[in-house]
Order: sequence, then C-alpha cells, then structure tokens
Amino acid sequence: MTSTRFRTWAALWAAGLGVMRALAAEDVLLADFEGADFGGWTVHGTAFGEAPARGTLPEQAAVGGFRGQGFVSSFHGRDRATGRLVSPEFTVSRRYLNFLIGGGEEVGATCVTVTVEGQPVRSATGREDEFLNQATFDLGEFLGRTVRIEIVDGFAGSWGHINADHFVLSDAAATPPFVQNPPPPPPYHDEPLRPQFHFTAHSNWLNDPNGLVRVGDQYHLFFQHNPTGREWGNMTWGHAVGTDLVRWKELSPALLPDPLGTMFSGSVVVDAENTAGFQTGKEPALVAIYTAAGGTSEASKGRRFTQCLAHSNDGGRTWIKYAGNPVMDAIGDDDRDPKAFWHAPTRRWVMPLYVGVPDPSRPDAQGKPAIRHTCQFFTSPDLKQWAPSGVFPEELSECPGLVSLPLSPAPGTHLWVLWGGDGAYWTGDFDGRSFTAKSGKRIGDYGTHFYAAQAWDALPNGRVVLIGWMRGGKYPGMPFNQQMSFPVDLSLERQSGEVVLVKWPVPEIRNLFTSVLREDLPKPFPPGTHRVAGDLGDLLDLELEFLPGSARTVSLEVRGQTFRWDAASATATAFGKSIPSPPVAASAGRRSEFPPPWGPDLKPWDGSVRWRLLVDRTSLELFVNGGLATASFCFLPEGPPALSLTVEGGDLAHARLVRRTLKSAWR
Repeated sequence: MTSTRFRTWAALWAAGLGVMRALAAEDVLLADFEGADFGGWTVHGTAFGEAPARGTLPEQAAVGGFRGQGFVSSFHGRDRATGRLVSPEFTVSRRYLNFLIGGGEEVGATCVTVTVEGQPVRSATGREDEFLNQATFDLGEFLGRTVRIEIVDGFAGSWGHINADHFVLSDAAATPPFVQNPPPPPPYHDEPLRPQFHFTAHSNWLNDPNGLVRVGDQYHLFFQHNPTGREWGNMTWGHAVGTDLVRWKELSPALLPDPLGTMFSGSVVVDAENTAGFQTGKEPALVAIYTAAGGTSEASKGRRFTQCLAHSNDGGRTWIKYAGNPVMDAIGDDDRDPKAFWHAPTRRWVMPLYVGVPDPSRPDAQGKPAIRHTCQFFTSPDLKQWAPSGVFPEELSECPGLVSLPLSPAPGTHLWVLWGGDGAYWTGDFDGRSFTAKSGKRIGDYGTHFYAAQAWDALPNGRVVLIGWMRGGKYPGMPFNQQMSFPVDLSLERQSGEVVLVKWPVPEIRNLFTSVLREDLPKPFPPGTHRVAGDLGDLLDLELEFLPGSARTVSLEVRGQTFRWDAASATATAFGKSIPSPPVAASAGRRSEFPPPWGPDLKPWDGSVRWRLLVDRTSLELFVNGGLATASFCFLPEGPPALSLTVEGGDLAHARLVRRTLKSAWR
C-alpha cells in the first residue's frame, strides 16, 4: 500500500507530531514515530504496516533499544513481507545524522539509506539483532543539499526485516560514523592462519558443537562461543547455518547467559508432535535443551548446574527461554551436556546426561571424594518432565552421544554407539531406557585435537554426521580462536570379528574441489624420496595407497609434518602419536570420492595400506584404511606447502597418490 498523505515538515511540527522539532540549538529531530501514523513518510509495500509499532510484534523476538513508545518495524507479515518507508525531502543542516537501527543484515536489502536525487549515498544494516543500536552517518559533504531517508526491507528470507527509530540531525556524532560494509572483497576470512574448509567463528573463542539439527534443507550448527573475547568464558550459543555441511554463514548468538548461568552444551530437537506445546505456526517448534552453568557468572553466583529449555518458531533464528526453567535440577556434580532425541519404539524423549558422582572410595589429593564420571539416562513425554531410567556402569567423560547405526555387511542389523567427550566409544544395545555395551571401550580418534563431538542424527535415510571441536589449536595473532573438525559420515563395520566405528569425510567436500591429479609411482619403487612437483596450494585432500613389499618404513611429509608407517608394528606415527595402519584386504573399507576407490579404472590392492589426509592451513586429519581409524591434529605450518614420499629399507611393490586441491569454503 502507498500512502498519499503528505504534509509539510512545518505543518507536522505545528501539529506536534515530532517531525523537524528543534530539540536544542544544535540538534534537529527529524522523526521519532510517536504519532498515530507515519506522518509525511510514504509507505510502499506491506512490511511496515500502516503505523509505527508500539512494541514487539506477534511472533517477533523481544525488541529493545527504541525510544519512547513508537518505532519503525517491517515485521508486519513477518520476514516474508517487503516494502520501503520513505521520508519527505529535507535539507542537511547539520553534519551528522544520528539514529537507531536493528533487524536484518542484508546489505542493500534490510537497511536505512540516505539518498541524494534518488541515488544512495549512505547505507547501514542491522546486526541480525532485534535490539536497536545507535548509528551515525557523516553527511558533511551534503550540507545545504536536499536528501531523503529510506528505510528498506527488500529481503524475504530469514532476518528479512528492519527496525529503526529517532532520526536526529546534529553537529555531534552519537557514535563513530557508520561506513557501510558491502560484501567484503577477497580475501575474505583469509587471515594467514584461518582454516579455509573447517568452521571457525568470525571472531573470538569457540569450543563444543551444540544443537546439531537439520530443518528443511538447512543444517544448523550451534557452538560454545565467547562473543567478547578470544579465551574461554562468558559462554553463549553461537549459531551458523549452511546447506552442504561445508559452507557456513554465521548468525547472531542464539542463547545468552541469564541468572541461571552461562550457556553450556546441549542439543536441539524438532518437536514434530508438539509434545512440549511450544508450536505456534504450521511448522514444528525447535526445542533446545541445554545446561545453565550456575556459578560461572556474577549473576548466577551460588547456583548449581541445571538443565533448561528454549524454543524457536522461526526456524532457529530467535529463541524464547521456557518460563518454567530449569526443567531438571542438579543431581550430582556439574551435571551437563544433555543430548536429547526421540525414541520412536517407546514414544519418549531420551536424554543421555553427564553426571559427576562423588566416589568416597577414591579420595583426591585433598582427601575429598574424587568425582566419578558417569552417563545417566532420562526419559520424558514432553521435554519438560524428566525421569531417571538408567546409568551406564563404565566411566564416560562429558558430552555424551548415542546413535543407532546399521552394521555392514549385515542387512537389517543395527547397533547403538555411545561415546564421550574424549571420543572413546562402546557399541551395544539400547532399549529406550538404558544402554548395554557389547564391546569394550574403543579409541575413537588417535590424534591430539579431537573432543566433544556431536552428531546430526535425525537426517534422511538414517544418515548420521559427526563433527567435533579440534581442541587446543594455536592461532597467534588471529581474531578467532579454535576450530571445528571436518564433518564425517558414521557407519559400523565388522573387522576381524570386532565391530568398528568408521568415519569418512562427508562427500559434500566435492563442492570445494578445484583439481584432481593421480600419480602412479614406478613399480617397484626403490628406497629414496619422491617430491611432488608443482604448485600444491595449502588446501589438499590426499589419498595415498601403497603395497608395502620389502619396505621397512614409508613416510609422507605434508607441510613440514611427517606421517611415518612402520612395517614391524603396522602403525603410523605422527605428532608423537601412534595410529594403527595394518595392511587390509582389498574389500575392506572401500571408500573414496571416486568409486571404485581410486577412479573408474582402479581397484584397491589386496594387502595395501590406504591413507586419506585432509590438509587445511592449521589442521591435518588422517583416515586410515577407509576410515577404520582416524587421527586429528592441529599444527602451525612451517615453510611453504610441500609434499614428498620417502621409502626406507626396501622396495615398495606399488604406490599411487591422488591429490585434490580445494578452494576456500568462505568464498
């Protein structure tokens, strides 16, 4: 709808509508939106309604920061509606235009813009936050000229709305003048130590992945995040979204600290049957269950760790915390990291939870009972009321995960996998109440930097994708700190009579390939060093297969780091860690990006060793024999990219190398 009402600025002033009203000798108020309508502003489209908003609109997250009673909001019709609100012309009589702005961050599409003769000369977006923050334009070069203000909502996606209020001309800038940041020109996220295909926060600290869920075609990655510093603390839930598990867009933090504590780890579920009663629209609500870490902030002094709920009815963009929090009081010592899921056979929500239990039989150095690390299970019909159902008898570190996976090659057979924060896992049975292990404890990752993994475990076709925090990496001089591992598909295989958890990089990595080169080395390959020529770049996906022959050791050097295989022990050594790498049958672990494993004309060799290495700027991840063993490492690169293969003690019967170069996931 377009308004045809137009009144001169003087008439509006005289009418007491708050437009062009002189506040003081220095300032001129252009608009404060306290009137019954928009006055002389022209309305285009439906997004802005017919009058200023008087507070938070229906289904909008709480709005704050506006002045008085009224402000501009384009959330009428939610994010789908679009439109513009255009001021009458006015003369720039002061150098600065001060105003308040909130809402979406789409450059040129959710913004406040100043135009001269119809051409934009200044523009600012929100920050994907409903709070209206102070902004300032420097209009010094336009003094004495006539201009207009346009409040624009031209975006119908998530955060497709804009909030604005209190436009004032002044000789004093209320905040440093805003320079609109257009889409950054290359290089973007290209700092020297910025991982290029592993997720990092735009800035500051990151740790555990949280709340992994898929809604429609969009994956959500929540994560532990300190938005105010590069070190751990002030825990919030950071939030990123993407459609291919590889390329991510970071959004505003989802959960912020409150009087119950800072926001520790947890999970998000799609409440398809509205068991919690939070759904308001046609789509199921998302429900987060998380740990409020009492005692970790000034506001939560004296409180213990409890479990709480929040829900979202707009696809995870905004969250409302449950008024009845906490839904589970403290049980033991620092209970945390709930990983809820729907168990269809029992029609109950199930929640594995870390609980620290004092053990008097094991006094610590001060004579106090040491803490026994347990995983306990709880069930609920509605996510609000939880009852205990079982305790896993073995010790398990924090951040428990529990998923069901098919067993290959055994059609129709499924086993459950339970793991803890250090990656160690058990396979067994789960009856909806408790987990019974059928295996001993197994190592989930042989490297140094893999921790607190969580899975997207409600994906189509039973797919389960795991991602972890690469704990302990160093990033000197960078604006961010810490990174995630690369996502992997999970499966189970029986090897030598044992059931083994298999991890393999998600095939979506192909979206980043820029070139693929295969090199077959001379056979037999005598002792010596083979250096790979050409421009390698610093982003690589390597596959090496070799048939050991009489060689005693085989070493692959990548970016100054050496992975060394020893025939006597059938293990690889890297960064001081040993990784099992026994030769395997040609049929075992048959995975590659180009099936059959090495391309349409290649077969794996019986009795060969097969490695795959993902090489990013600050990390190396090794997958042995099709993912039967993995090892994750962070490192600081030394010197230019280089790749070489060294053989000692005898000939290699066969060797071949496939190297794929990757482009940045940030561009």
